[in-house]
Formats: sequence, structure tokens, C-alpha cells
Amino acid sequence: MPAPSRQTTLSLDLEGTSRHVKGFTSTQWRIIDLTPGDTGPWVLTLQLFLTERAAYRFNLEAGTPRLFVHCGESSATPDPLAITASQDVAAAWLDGEQQVLEVEMPLAVQAWIEAYLVRHGEAPDEGRKKKRQGAGRAREHSA
Repeated sequence: MPAPSRQTTLSLDLEGTSRHVKGFTSTQWRIIDLTPGDTGPWVLTLQLFLTERAAYRFNLEAGTPRLFVHCGESSATPDPLAITASQDVAAAWLDGEQQVLEVEMPLAVQAWIEAYLVRHGEAPDEGRKKKRQGAGRAREHSA
């Protein structure tokens, strides 16, 4: 049986809807189509990383697993640049005031990520490490 690939190509399409609130007009963007392959208006490569295994597992165990698409600056028309299955990566994009759209993860992608986790193992349990008493603190010395 071949090893699961670390990347797959996904196509997506976006739709903008104008919203009027208190005299202001804004456009709300959403992903209207996400399919495997390279046939859509935007084509992105979903790549999996060993360091993100815990985030992938967390996402898969959520009620509705999601994919997150980085679409450039939050004030600009979306220009899909990257896609991830890691909420941690998506949060970092949002911290940088970038536009992030999310979409329900297709079952085929869920199965692909699950196979990746089976192949490469779950992320090690990092837990909390016990520090030695006084470690990392300046100690007072009597002279």
C-alpha cells in the first residue's frame, strides 16, 4: 500500500454578497465550491506537516472539520494564497490581520488526513514539564 501523500491539490470558487448595515455597504465573501483537482478558478495545494499533527487531530474530532483559506489582506478583494487544515495556522494568519475564509472539509480530505496521521503517528503528548525549583529564576546570592 503506498504511503499517503503529504500534499493534495484543491480547487475553489468564491462568491461575494453585498451587505448594507447602517448606511455602509460591505462585501461578505464565502467559498461556494471546493473540489479535489485543479479545475477551479483558484487552485491551492493543501500540504500536511508533521509539526501540525495535533492540530489536524483536533480539527478532525470537531463536530464539523474545516479547511481555512488565506486570502490576503483583510480589507482587499480575496486572493486565495494558501490553504490549511490547522486552526493554529489559521489563527496566526488572523493575528496578522489577514482575511481567512473557512469551509467544511470534504469527507475525502478527512480520510486523507486520517491516513496521514495513521502513517506518521499522532503528535507526541507534550504535556507540562516539571521545572526544577528555582529554574529559570534569578537566585539571590549572599555575599
